Amino acid sequence: MTWKPRTVGIIGAGTMGQGIAQVCATAGLQVILFDIKTEQVSRALDLIAKNLSREVEKDRCSAEQKEKIVSSIHPAQQLENVKADVIIEAVAEVIELKQSIFRRLEDVNGADTIFVTNTSSISVTSIASEMKDPSRCVGLHFFNPADRMKLVEIISGDKTNPELVFKMREFSALIGKTSVETKDSPGFIVNRVARHFYTEAFVLESEGVAGVDGIDALMRSAGFKMGPFELMDLIGLDTNLAVTKSIHVGFKGAVRFSPSSRQQQLVDSGRLGRKSGRGFYEYREGEK
Repeated sequence: MTWKPRTVGIIGAGTMGQGIAQVCATAGLQVILFDIKTEQVSRALDLIAKNLSREVEKDRCSAEQKEKIVSSIHPAQQLENVKADVIIEAVAEVIELKQSIFRRLEDVNGADTIFVTNTSSISVTSIASEMKDPSRCVGLHFFNPADRMKLVEIISGDKTNPELVFKMREFSALIGKTSVETKDSPGFIVNRVARHFYTEAFVLESEGVAGVDGIDALMRSAGFKMGPFELMDLIGLDTNLAVTKSIHVGFKGAVRFSPSSRQQQLVDSGRLGRKSGRGFYEYREGEK
């Protein structure tokens, strides 16, 4: 029997949360969207509407479908207002923050609610460890931009109920994603492999082999949709750096996963990529 939730709660209305909200609403689900910054939820709704307007212009979506999708996303004023069949956290890669969110929501949601972490690199077992019932927690890692990237990783923690893996496979198919299952290890599959895409790009630039523009152009010409610096700007340099640090710690300081001091300097100066208007490149207001 196919499992299908009715409501999905999403915590975090940044680039990732916004994309997850859009794909869930497009699949016909009712979405509750919360962010500690209420203006971020409004911004996310505006960007989703703009994204869908482009789809209407390209005849990939009707105006009626667009309105139905947008009207399916409901802002929540307080975290405890998020009550749903599935709750997905899409917040910063800070384990204490993720644990706190799940602890608070576990108290106000029913016994059947599934708690999903979108962590890029932190152990699902560790995130779930502060819950009253860690068997209710599972990892489902989306990739940026979540409304276009088809892959998701399903990660089981040590105490994850095996039934949740089945349900995440069903949920992934429902929202149009292709799922792969991976063990709970640092960076899982994609981010573990992708670290070298980013870290080696920094090495090439620092050694003067090629500049940011040149490296990105070469990678695009080799068949990549985006070069490493363009992709870091899209993901957010702070998010990308946090993932690198997490994997570096997870592999006990292995040199091959060492974070770049250049990236740290950019983050410290507020150059976070598209979301701040400037990273390796500069962006116009509202550009995605």
